[in-house]
Amino acid sequence: MAALTVWLKSSFFRFLIVGVFNTLIGLGTSFLFFNVFHLGYWPSTFLGNTIGAVVSYGLNRTFTFRSQASIGSSWWKFTLVILCCYGFSYGTSLLLGQAWLAIFPSFPTNWVHNGAILFGNGIYMVSNYLGHKYFTFRSKELPQV
Repeated sequence: MAALTVWLKSSFFRFLIVGVFNTLIGLGTSFLFFNVFHLGYWPSTFLGNTIGAVVSYGLNRTFTFRSQASIGSSWWKFTLVILCCYGFSYGTSLLLGQAWLAIFPSFPTNWVHNGAILFGNGIYMVSNYLGHKYFTFRSKELPQV
């Protein structure tokens, strides 16, 4: 029980808990839009991440970073981090998927795009944590003397 208490004091561990929940929502929604509704790669990942971002903002603000920042001062930062991380993560993973298809042209395109969505989600998670920890919800602690 004491180990759990120590883990819960870590913002990264709390971020991972929220991330599992967000991944179920955002990634599940991305796969749903891509595979069931047959939307393209970009609309599917954008809609999935937008839905996940709304949930993520509330949970990360209150549970992960326990931020006292006002919604007005943190929402635009949160959105900026989300959009930057989204473009970087999913753009990079799509480029890697296209490179894969150039090397292995007979590989099923649908598998590569699903793999790119999954890989992009991993990059997105790490870059999001860093952006929110050091920019969106940065605490204004006084330096130690």
